Amino acid sequence: MEDTVEYSCGVLTLSDKGARGEREDTSGVLLKEMLAGQGFRVVAYEIIPDRQALIESTLTAWVDEKKIDLIVTTGGTGVSPSDRTPEATRRVVDLEIPGIGEAMRSASLVKTGNAIWSRGIAGIRNQSLIINLPGSKKAAKENIEVILPALHHGIYKLKGGTADCGVV
Repeated sequence: MEDTVEYSCGVLTLSDKGARGEREDTSGVLLKEMLAGQGFRVVAYEIIPDRQALIESTLTAWVDEKKIDLIVTTGGTGVSPSDRTPEATRRVVDLEIPGIGEAMRSASLVKTGNAIWSRGIAGIRNQSLIINLPGSKKAAKENIEVILPALHHGIYKLKGGTADCGVV
């Protein structure tokens, strides 16, 4: 059932330097590869500056116009003055899914105490799941690995899937 459905996904990188072409986007590229490797169809990829209004409008357009099933952001989840990704995400989602952020932070804390500074959230807008990941390639990889096993099932349920959660 849920394993046979191919979901669309988009990767949105938030980086002032990346948007100006001054920094290579290693985390966004890695996330595209990892998601494609798990059966997601990458239909959107963009690097934009850390500007809350721009993040909000991009997320809204990807959900409302492009109907993307899964959107992962990378960058802007720390405490630097320009880090506004969680705030932008919170403004566009209808429902937060705190367990996703909690799981990522919990797993990251095993590797580094600096994980306490990560503020990424996850939430639902319409029938799309939006997840904030850290901006570094290493942290983005470690965080997506924690949640990847549950993504297909969660999106399946979000889209109205009726199979019981415990059915194998």
